[in-house]
Amino acid sequence: MSDAVLTDSSRKEALSCVYACAIAARAGYMTTTLLPDLDGVDLQIRAGGAMRPALDLQLKATVNLKRRSDGHLVFPLKRRNYDLLRIGTQTPRLLMVLDLPRDKGRWMSVTKNKLILRRRAYWLNLHGCKEVKNKTSVTVAIPKENLFDVKNLRSLMKRSRGGTIR
Repeated sequence: MSDAVLTDSSRKEALSCVYACAIAARAGYMTTTLLPDLDGVDLQIRAGGAMRPALDLQLKATVNLKRRSDGHLVFPLKRRNYDLLRIGTQTPRLLMVLDLPRDKGRWMSVTKNKLILRRRAYWLNLHGCKEVKNKTSVTVAIPKENLFDVKNLRSLMKRSRGGTIR
């Protein structure tokens, strides 16, 4: 009998937050979770320096991230989340999708010398995307180059600082 409280879906969500927070911490940025999530933002990442830039993230995780023939990754996003990510806001909003192995026993492991969170996350900026007719979900295409890592997070924060992320 298991004493687990979280569903697999909630575990995926928690791991996506851990991933984003770890990348932000390595970059030297602060994170804050926004509770309750009424506006499609799960996590905010803030940097120091000029303009104090920030990014708002909608966090997702999946074991079914598909790759198209052109290399783009495709993810079905709820229509509500799509609409909240495409609107104009002062702080840029991005989708971050964590790609997890199918076997949930491999999502994370701890050894004597390592904490291993398997696979990687990718980001997508939907600002300015057109309204769609779909009522329930929208399949979005994420460029494979949009790896959510320290280097790309620093670049995104620099673009946020300059107002060029849009």
